[in-house]
Amino acid sequence: MPAEAGSGHQQPGSGAGRYRRIHEGGIVAAPTMNKVRPSSLWHGRPGYHLDVLTNPWYQAIAVLQNSISELTADFWRGRGGQTIFLPVTTGSISSPMGLGSDSSPVDVELAGVKTYLADSMQFMLEFGCRLTGRECYYIMPSFRGESCDSTHLSQFFHSEAEIQGGLPDVLAAVEDYLVALSAGLLARHGDLIERLGGRTDHIEAVAGRPFTRITFDEAATLVEPDQIVDHGGWRTLTRAGERQLMRTTGEFVWVTHWDHLAVPYYQAFGQDERTALNGDLLFGPGEVVGCGERHETSAQVEAALRLHRVDREPYRWYLEMRDSSVMRTAGFGLGIERYLMWLLSHDDIRDLQLLPRENGKDIVP
Repeated sequence: MPAEAGSGHQQPGSGAGRYRRIHEGGIVAAPTMNKVRPSSLWHGRPGYHLDVLTNPWYQAIAVLQNSISELTADFWRGRGGQTIFLPVTTGSISSPMGLGSDSSPVDVELAGVKTYLADSMQFMLEFGCRLTGRECYYIMPSFRGESCDSTHLSQFFHSEAEIQGGLPDVLAAVEDYLVALSAGLLARHGDLIERLGGRTDHIEAVAGRPFTRITFDEAATLVEPDQIVDHGGWRTLTRAGERQLMRTTGEFVWVTHWDHLAVPYYQAFGQDERTALNGDLLFGPGEVVGCGERHETSAQVEAALRLHRVDREPYRWYLEMRDSSVMRTAGFGLGIERYLMWLLSHDDIRDLQLLPRENGKDIVP
């Protein structure tokens, strides 16, 4: 059962104020503590930052964020990977990059020069793999130019990684990461998760459940016609279609091999230029993870740029990198707040940011 949004502070007698901090940095409560609920502070009313400091929901989110960072580092360390520090500004955005891309860049001016806030660090993670010879990962903010809603943030946290290998390798890596992350959070914070979300059975089931894999062509036969949008050259899946697929196939379903024009140009071609070697993993609110194999050579990138009608000049360096260091890589991005929606059986992503951010609004702090 999703935690209610907009319910305000705990009522007298509900257990409010019984939390105490312990030296490990966690939060515990008396056994009779009722379910913890958020205050929908994303409305940004005056004084909301003071509510954050005293509201048990946000204290708990901070605990979960810390464990996600630690468990992510443990996972990649176990695979021999490493993190790298990356800039949040870029002159060559990775999305939207193509006719079917569905996000807008956020441009800023720094000392008179137009640049962009990073929507993803994928390009730099590809650079990192070549620099270090190892798998590279990070958890950092991503910036998008769209409006927020109950499942979408304009500024969110991204757990991204790039590995050597192809689409099958990155699909397996994502599945292993999700199992390890979910098991670790359940072991550390099972009681806390239950107080926030009302259940933990869905987390307990992750390790033993299969991750279904279907192609986009197969998915199109399993949903209603109006849940596939035909853009006259490429197709996309609506959110209603995502929910229908999860009802039909079960949660944790990969939709792979999308029409290439529906994804950014940098995803590798399938057997022909019609499809891409990519995948979206649906669970919880819908798409939580996106992944794909990258073009291996500069000639393949050039072909994709022409197909998607993207100016090659900002990506000259991306072509040169392939000429200098040929490497087959694949990568993924997991939206942390969407993952938390699933973890906590929650229905509004805006409750999962500690401090609200919304494009077009001057928000302090």
